[in-house]
Amino acid sequence: MTPLAVRLSGIPVKTRWISGNQLVLLENGEAFFPRVFECIAAAQREILLETFILFEDKVGLALHAVLLAAARRGVNIDITIDGYGSPDLSAEFICSLSKAGVRIHVFDPAPRLWGMRTNLLRRMHRKIVVVDAARAFVGGINYSADHLADYGPTAKQDYAVEIAGPLVRDIRAFALRALLAGQRKRLGVCASDSSATELLQRYPEPGEPAARAGDMGAIFVTRDNGHHTKDIERHYRIAIRAARQRVIIANAYFFPGYRLLRELRRAARRGVDVRLILQGEPDMPIVKIAASLLYHHLITGGVRIYEYLSRPLHGKVAVSDSEWSTVGSSNLDPLSLALNLEGNVIIRDRHFNQILTERLDALIASSCRPVAAEDLMESNVWRVLRSFFVFQLLRLYPLVASWLPSHSPLLTPAESLVSSRPGPPKKPGPP
Repeated sequence: MTPLAVRLSGIPVKTRWISGNQLVLLENGEAFFPRVFECIAAAQREILLETFILFEDKVGLALHAVLLAAARRGVNIDITIDGYGSPDLSAEFICSLSKAGVRIHVFDPAPRLWGMRTNLLRRMHRKIVVVDAARAFVGGINYSADHLADYGPTAKQDYAVEIAGPLVRDIRAFALRALLAGQRKRLGVCASDSSATELLQRYPEPGEPAARAGDMGAIFVTRDNGHHTKDIERHYRIAIRAARQRVIIANAYFFPGYRLLRELRRAARRGVDVRLILQGEPDMPIVKIAASLLYHHLITGGVRIYEYLSRPLHGKVAVSDSEWSTVGSSNLDPLSLALNLEGNVIIRDRHFNQILTERLDALIASSCRPVAAEDLMESNVWRVLRSFFVFQLLRLYPLVASWLPSHSPLLTPAESLVSSRPGPPKKPGPP
């Protein structure tokens, strides 16, 4: 078997640190979309793209245009979108891409019940692009206009990374494995053997060795519902446990498990400057309510909390000390840590860490309100009762999640799902 065939065979692939990479931080849609579209426009052989949300707005239409042009010049393209996050793309949008040769796969396209979406749990939440096995993008930015500042007060603050170097091969292999797993679930194991052969023919293993692009070490870490259920959370806990100077976490939806909270408090108590940047103007009010249940416990443990007030925070980034950083799609909440399919890049490099730290420090200085213990006006009795129930929930939610029906990554061709509805799509609720 070729190395790629082995990676696609279903054997769990262990994550590993890879050196020789160059990673560039991209902040918000203004930096992210032009680079992605430029790379797609220059693609010669292949494009693999995964996203939670693809809206049919000015950003989605711009992506549609560059993908259509690439397909028409013979580039192999496979796109995976989530059935919950991208439910309303028009037949014209999908079929024009399909006719040009773009394969669009929908993760968990559950039917609606009385007009309501039923696929609420275990979403495909990753945001990945791989172009020509040479350049990749990973982060939290969806293909929607609300990631651009001109969208208005509800435009999102978010981050992604552009990657060149040997790590791109690992991300590519992962994306191909995900495609094969989805086809295997839909077609059955026997039929999927021919699908694997076809996939390997469309995306052959690059002949030349992966070229070094820089000096950064990095690792691509994913969360699934099989072999890698806790990998991202574990890397967070390891970094916090090892911290000696500082930890800064900016996370949109913050309600982590008990062990991660414990590591944050322990780090603060041994003198680490632990800072959390959380939503002060959330896209969903329940986000702030849930996070605020943890404020007293964290603040009394020495953790400093800042609420970002300029607009909704959608980022999922962190730094620890002077070398460790992460950028990706994973929130620190029950959905991301116990249910969703996620992908983060973890970077071991002083220069990247410094850049991300400076961006987060600037966010704190210009757009955040510090939360102090005296701001938390509540009775001691209520605080004790609330803390008891919150921590029982945090302790038990991974177990409860395991009781939910096992969810395999079923992928369905988008053209088989579209209806004849004309006109603009309805915009789903926030992710």
